[in-house]
Amino acid sequence: MEHEVQRVRNAFLSGRSRPLRFRLQQLEALRRMVLEREKDILAAIASDLCKSEFNAYSQEVVTILGEIDLVLEKLPEWVTAEPAKKNLLTMLDEAYVQPEPLGVVLIIGAWNYPLVLTIQPLIGAIAAGNAVILKPSELSENTAKILAKLLPQYLDQDLYVVVNGGVEETTELLKQRFDYILYTGSTAVGKIVMTAAAKHLTPVTLELGGKSPCYIDKDCDLDIACRRITWGKYLNCGQTCIAPDYVLCEPSLQNQIVQKIKETVKEFYGENVKESPDYERIINLRHFKRILSLLEGQKIAFGGETDEATRYIAPTVLTDVDPETKVMQEEIFGPILPIVPVKNADEAIKFINEREKPLAIYVFSHNNKLIKRMIDSTSSGGVTVNDVIMHFMLSSLPFGGVGSSGMGAYHGKYSFDTFSHQRPCLLKSLKREGANKLRYPPNSQSKVDWTKFFLLKRFSKGKFSLLFLAFLGIVAALLVKAGYY
Repeated sequence: MEHEVQRVRNAFLSGRSRPLRFRLQQLEALRRMVLEREKDILAAIASDLCKSEFNAYSQEVVTILGEIDLVLEKLPEWVTAEPAKKNLLTMLDEAYVQPEPLGVVLIIGAWNYPLVLTIQPLIGAIAAGNAVILKPSELSENTAKILAKLLPQYLDQDLYVVVNGGVEETTELLKQRFDYILYTGSTAVGKIVMTAAAKHLTPVTLELGGKSPCYIDKDCDLDIACRRITWGKYLNCGQTCIAPDYVLCEPSLQNQIVQKIKETVKEFYGENVKESPDYERIINLRHFKRILSLLEGQKIAFGGETDEATRYIAPTVLTDVDPETKVMQEEIFGPILPIVPVKNADEAIKFINEREKPLAIYVFSHNNKLIKRMIDSTSSGGVTVNDVIMHFMLSSLPFGGVGSSGMGAYHGKYSFDTFSHQRPCLLKSLKREGANKLRYPPNSQSKVDWTKFFLLKRFSKGKFSLLFLAFLGIVAALLVKAGYY
C-alpha cells in the first residue's frame, strides 16, 4: 500500500495534474465514462441495492453528470487568482489569493449511494488539481468492482487509483500520509479516520450521519408534508444519511400523519410494496437484523412486515415513541419512522438541542416566524423547509455536517475549495526602499505614528480619497528618503 501511495504521489509531483487543460480533459473523460458505460454502472448499483435502473439513474447518475457539467463550465473562473485588498504600505505591490492543489487525496466512499458518494468528491478533487486514491465501500461490492475496472480505462492511471478491499485494506491505507482525506460513513468509523489522519496532521472532511429530525407544525398542508416525508424516508429503503429519521409533532396530529403516510405508501408502491420495482432492500443481513432489533417493544402503527431471505423491511411507522428507547438512540438508516409527540415548537426545539447536532433538520409549516425560530434556535449540517433531502441537490449550497454529524463540506464550488489551498501571494518590487524605513530599526515615535496611520486609518472609497491616499504615500516616502525620521 505504501508503494501504491508513493506512486500516486510521484505522479502528482510531476506536475501534470495542475494545468487547467489537463483537469478539463480528465473531467470530460469521466463524463464520457458515465455516458458510455451507463448500463454497466446501473447494473452494478441494481445488483448491490436491488435498485431499478430508473431509480439508479435519477438518484445517482444524473447528479454526477450535473456536477461535471457545472465544473466544466465554472472551473476556468475558479482557478483564476483573486486580487486581494491592499493597504497604504502595499498599494503599489501585487496581492492575490491563488488556489493550489493540496496533493494526494484519499476519498473513502459509502455503500448506500455507491456512485455519487464516491465520484462526486472525485470530481472536486480532480478540478482542484489533485491526485486521488479512491476507496469505494466493500459493501457495495459490484459498484466497487465496476469503478476499479472502468476508471483506469478513462482517467490517468497514475494520478487516479482505485483501491478495493475491506477493513484490512482501509486500515493499511489510513496508515499512509495523505494531504487530505474525505470520508463518508458512520460517526464511529469517522472517529477512526480522524485519529489516523491526526498522526500526519492531515485535514479531513467527514460526512457522517445522525438522527435528522422532522418537525410538522399544525399550521401546514399535511397532505403535501406527508407525501414529501414519505418519499424522503423510504427512498433507498431508508438508507440515506439525510433521510428524516423521526417526526416531532403535537399529539393531535399523530394519527392523521400515520393515515396520510399509509395512503402515500400505497400511492407510491402499490398494494404489495414487496413487489414494487421502486422499493429497494437492506444492504446486507447484519444491517437487516440491526434494524429489526429497533422494532422491539415499539407500537407499530403501520407496516412492520419483514422477510429475512430477501432482506425486505416494509415501510413502517411507529407512534408514541419513548425517546429513551433504542430506536431513538442511534441513526435508524432503514425504513422505520418513529413519531415522538411534543407539546409545541418550543418543546421540539428543546428536544433537538438536547441531542447531538444532526446532519439535517426539516420543518413543515406555513408560519414564517416559526420557521425562522426553528432555524435560529437549532444547529444542524443543513436545513430544508417544507421538503426533505432537496438541499443536497443544490450545488450552490455546501453539503456537510456539524459536530458529531461531521465537519467540512463539498458540492460544486465548495468541493473545489475543500480540495484546494488558498495560497496568499504578495509580489513586491526591489525598488521604493525608502518607504520601508518605517519598519526598519532604529524605531521612533514618529515611525510608530506613521505606521498607525498607514495600517489603521480607514478612508471612504471615493476617487478623491484614493488620490489623497496616493499623495500621502508619496509624501511619506519622500520624508523617509529625506531622513526626516
